[in-house]
Amino acid sequence: MSKIGKKPIPLSEKVTVNINQKDVLIKGPEGQISFTLPSEIGVKVEGNNLVVFEEKETNKSKALWGLYRQLLANAVLGVQKKWEKRLQIVGTGYNVKLEGEKLVFKLGYSHPVIFEKPKEIEFRVEKNTIISVLGVDKQKVGEVAYKIRMLKPPDDYKGKGIRYEGEKIKLKPTKKVKGGAAA
Repeated sequence: MSKIGKKPIPLSEKVTVNINQKDVLIKGPEGQISFTLPSEIGVKVEGNNLVVFEEKETNKSKALWGLYRQLLANAVLGVQKKWEKRLQIVGTGYNVKLEGEKLVFKLGYSHPVIFEKPKEIEFRVEKNTIISVLGVDKQKVGEVAYKIRMLKPPDDYKGKGIRYEGEKIKLKPTKKVKGGAAA
């Protein structure tokens, strides 16, 4: 029995859930998201709760039960209040601008780096160094934030680059010179 899977997902009045066999559509004030469930997992609405259950008790269904319950719970929260991942740009001359539907980065390269906005994702830029990635799908928000971070990951020695807000970067010590002045 899954500890996570057996917990019902509370639904607010703002959220509507449409279930059509294995297709689940969750709508809310911030948007909508749809899922196709595997054959081993079922879902039903009981009162103000969404309940996920195993249709067939197999090893695979036990593995998927808690996963799909949490994915649906994240979707319910996302359509009520968008998920947000914040990134910080650290480094002299490093910055970002929001130009229409794309982000334009200056990251120390000889050219600006352009990042196109995917569907269902929203960007906000504060002070040219902080980027907020927002969306109803938690997985997609995390994936887009990761792709932005990988444009210029934090440097090992000075920590310059793009990092998640609050991320601790372990810096390597610089090379120590033995002896005195160079000969």
